[in-house]
Amino acid sequence: MRVSRGPGAAVFWTLPIVLAALAAACGSTSTTRTDDRAPTSALAATAPDGRPLLAVALPDLSRMDEAGRTQVRERYESLTQTVTRRDQDVAAVGRAYGEMGSLFMAAEYLDAAEPCLLNAHTLVPGDVRWPYYLGHLYRQRSELEKSAAFFEKALAIRPDDVLTLLWLGSVYLDQDRPEEAESRFARALLLQPQSVAALYGAGRVALARRDYAGAVARLEQALALDPKGTVVHYPLALAYRGVGDVNTADAHLRLRGDVKVDPPDPLMDDLGSLLQTAQAFQSRAFRALGQGAWEEAAAYFSKAAELAPQNGSLRLSLGTALLRSGDAQGALRQYEEAVRLSPELANAHFSLGLLLEMSGRDLEAIERFATAVTVDPNLLTAHLRLAEALRRNGRVEESLSHYERVTGVDPGVADARFGHAIALVRLGRYAQARDELMGAMKAARGERRFAHATARLLAAAPDGRVRDGRMALSIVTELLESRPTIELAETHAMALAELGRYADAVGWQREALAAARQAGSGAWLIRRLETNLARYERGEPCRMPWTDDDPIHAPGPQVEPELFEAAATAP
Repeated sequence: MRVSRGPGAAVFWTLPIVLAALAAACGSTSTTRTDDRAPTSALAATAPDGRPLLAVALPDLSRMDEAGRTQVRERYESLTQTVTRRDQDVAAVGRAYGEMGSLFMAAEYLDAAEPCLLNAHTLVPGDVRWPYYLGHLYRQRSELEKSAAFFEKALAIRPDDVLTLLWLGSVYLDQDRPEEAESRFARALLLQPQSVAALYGAGRVALARRDYAGAVARLEQALALDPKGTVVHYPLALAYRGVGDVNTADAHLRLRGDVKVDPPDPLMDDLGSLLQTAQAFQSRAFRALGQGAWEEAAAYFSKAAELAPQNGSLRLSLGTALLRSGDAQGALRQYEEAVRLSPELANAHFSLGLLLEMSGRDLEAIERFATAVTVDPNLLTAHLRLAEALRRNGRVEESLSHYERVTGVDPGVADARFGHAIALVRLGRYAQARDELMGAMKAARGERRFAHATARLLAAAPDGRVRDGRMALSIVTELLESRPTIELAETHAMALAELGRYADAVGWQREALAAARQAGSGAWLIRRLETNLARYERGEPCRMPWTDDDPIHAPGPQVEPELFEAAATAP
């Protein structure tokens, strides 16, 4: 599979997104006919005006479902009848070849599509569809010189076609020909000054030419016009790095994503509507997902599920599209159906668990997460969600092994390291928790929560062998200097009390309490601050880093939409 790259090298749509892989995922129940694998004699012909044409053959159709095979065979039979009739005119034969090539291309039979489209272009050179499709075909095969040549032919037919200019600019940019790319994007902007794809392409050209300021200007303009186009953030980060603005570069780098800035493409949409198979509808659904068009994706997944009703993967994808479009109940039904149809599909159990967790149904979510990791012990995201749900529900000892499974494979998963350490605190294993937090604090210096938790444990652990007031004060003082919070002020007071500096501890605690009241903090925090203030006023230190009702012991079930999407599109 080749990843299609769009105008300005965005990840642009190509109809059969992962079509070959999806053919297996769709799980067609039809039986492949033996003649679908048999070689087909080439259809060789001459044009009605005597010109020789390229031979065309029916490819191996075994990877398609029966509906697709039938559609392709019928179109091929129609082509055969057309080209063998002596009374056909040139245009009719050209259209027949073009329609056959379009269907082959829609099914990702690019080698079979090529001679059909070339014949069509030879016979009907004024029809823009055939060079336009050939431009895409060669681009998908990474034959960029041929791709550019046919996009140029399409542009000669329709000189002011913005989409062709965008594609041509993209191909030239992929060939490291920024001058040619720049002129095409400039022409597109002249025709459509607000074209996000053209601005994106122009920005990437400027980046390729090391005109970093120009790249920033173009890409910022594109992002302003389409803030959802997260694909813009990565080249924009490179541009800001080029001008020396590292902080802004890092901010854009964190926002990078795959939501594209591609304009509608009527000709490719026409191509996309040709195949009426489960695989084709699923491909269109994934295209819609890539554009954030959740309702459209759900409609396509629904059509695919109707054609392949026993396929659990389709139900999983449909559920995610419904969820993102706001239909949580519909998503729940589809996830449940996915689990019923494909109990071996770990991501279906995981997604159902996520949705149950979002709904506050933790016990059921735990059951689904547990099933997911049983089906696929390497599904680390499920191990992490299971560990967090177990810890949140008081099953702390059980959570440890799942945290450890995650960190054993990837020690850089901060949530797993933090959750494991706090679970150890809850179990009274303070020395082990301290060592783990200190190790994580050194390894992940950008994660303030590790430093803060370390300071609090050093200041108020019940185990005297763990406490170290001076180190606690040093850590929390540094944290306060960069970004003060109520909780940090509270920890600062704990460290001061541990060092016997009760008057200072009282002052810090009173300030923290006043700030909490002013901010309308939760009753549990106000109560804890008042309790510890009384302790310090009596000259007593704190010996409880976190109370049992502290939210740190009950990680909230925040579920990022990306978790659902990753599960729905995983192989």
